[in-house]
Amino acid sequence: MPTFANAEELYSVLQAVFDRVKQKSSHIETFTSSNLVVRMRFVEPEAEILLDGRQPPLEVFFGPRPGSADLELTMPAELLHQIWTGEKKLTEAFFSGQIQSKGNMMRALKLVDLFREAEALYPLALSQMADRPT
Repeated sequence: MPTFANAEELYSVLQAVFDRVKQKSSHIETFTSSNLVVRMRFVEPEAEILLDGRQPPLEVFFGPRPGSADLELTMPAELLHQIWTGEKKLTEAFFSGQIQSKGNMMRALKLVDLFREAEALYPLALSQMADRPT
């Protein structure tokens, strides 16, 4: 059974993650000073977020947004879950083609600190989703 039944559940967890990430702004300065816009597209469920690192504070937009991004990543939402829970390795997902990308992957190195912070905070956000009454 997939972790996220629909886009709303995925957005809810990701919003909780990124709200916490924003509170640790000094930990993500490499991204917020990168002048980089990253679009993450998810399948199963269909969803999209845009991470804006053009200036502090970090801005995260949920749902389709117009305009271009410097880097676009496409993956199943379940794969992100598996990476952030340690079930799969990010590098293996990239090199095996499970994560499709468009744009300059060298610039993706600016995402490392942001991604690590999100990964560290993900289990708490996920557990809070599970604790909510349905």
